[in-house]
Amino acid sequence: MLRTKLTFAVLSAAVLTAACAPTVGQNGFQAIDAKPTDIVAGTDTRQTVLTRLGSPSTTSTFEKDTIWYYISQTTEKYTYNRPQVTQRSVTEITFNEAGQVAAVRTLGLDDGQRLAMNGNETPTRGRQLTILEQLLGNVGRGQLPRTDEDVPGQQRRDD
Repeated sequence: MLRTKLTFAVLSAAVLTAACAPTVGQNGFQAIDAKPTDIVAGTDTRQTVLTRLGSPSTTSTFEKDTIWYYISQTTEKYTYNRPQVTQRSVTEITFNEAGQVAAVRTLGLDDGQRLAMNGNETPTRGRQLTILEQLLGNVGRGQLPRTDEDVPGQQRRDD
């Protein structure tokens, strides 16, 4: 009897601690052989960066061949909560016109800024329809008149 209670207590403790353990997720760029911080400005070129790190996560919108970004993040999720980002790394590699690395900058989670989304809506012209008007809006309306040809924009001819 004591042994059964002890086994139940150990099993209960194991289940409770397993329920408190977070689910960890790795997203984005995963360094295999080299890290983005291993890139040296003035020494490496576009080709050596591609060979060591592979394709970038994204490139600059306006200077596509000038700035490359390697982005990775780690998230933790507890049972029914939303995932929380616990670590983020954004490495920005800037190239000069000759194709050599001009600068390497690494940004972390603390370097980011939290932006508040604007909840305002853009007003549209027209009137607001009720749900009943939306559901029954086409009831009672006739079909469009048929034409001699099935070409859009033709007028109906009554010959």
